[in-house]
Amino acid sequence: MSLHGRTALVTGGGGPLGRAFARALADAGAARIVLVGRSERALKEAAELMGEVARTAVCDVSDPDSVRALADEVADEYVSLLVNNAGVAGPVKPLVDIAPDEWDDVFAANVRGVYLMCRAFLPPMIEAGRGDIVNVASVSGKRPLLNRTPYAASKMALLGLTRTLAGEVGPRGVAVNSLSPGPVRGPRMDRNFRLTAQLTGCTVEEAERDFTSRSALGRLVEEHEVAQALVAMLAMPGLCGADIDLSAGMVAPA
Repeated sequence: MSLHGRTALVTGGGGPLGRAFARALADAGAARIVLVGRSERALKEAAELMGEVARTAVCDVSDPDSVRALADEVADEYVSLLVNNAGVAGPVKPLVDIAPDEWDDVFAANVRGVYLMCRAFLPPMIEAGRGDIVNVASVSGKRPLLNRTPYAASKMALLGLTRTLAGEVGPRGVAVNSLSPGPVRGPRMDRNFRLTAQLTGCTVEEAERDFTSRSALGRLVEEHEVAQALVAMLAMPGLCGADIDLSAGMVAPA
């Protein structure tokens, strides 16, 4: 399925993985990339690296009014590819120590945000009889992740959303799939290793070694590898309701 001439919208577009997705889609021929996020500064920095192909829009995907305003702002574009990449890592601590507000914040960004974005951008795809939605889930939705219950639960919920929505809109020509990265090298994993070290009393280096030892390849996943997986998924006709794992072999419980 060619990306040439298509407009893609990437949430979390100001972050490292969002930028990698945007660059890979542009390199694969997308005519326009709409970068969406909460930080105008981060979005502008990302857009400057991409040139005229990029367009930015500030939006909080967990807020219905903000998503509605986003849809109005980019109504002049036919977004035929939606990449739901926005999300938060949430707290790193035992469930009994997690406050309800902390739990709700994770689900608002990681699940509610995907629902609202799909709800806003699906109608034109259904009307046109074609389109793609890729929800960025996580291997953590398929295996235990100790002291990260809201994050793991939200990503498992996202897998259920993906499969059910695929069944609803697949007959209308819209393919819905999920991409589940494992631990991706970058600021978020650095934060998680630091918090894990504080919680368990080990060093940051030990926290990282313990985590990566659970994968078959014994390493973290790189941002460009996840972006390449996204493009590969879009080149696979017939892929619908599927989840693609890119975790360096971290699916099976340790």
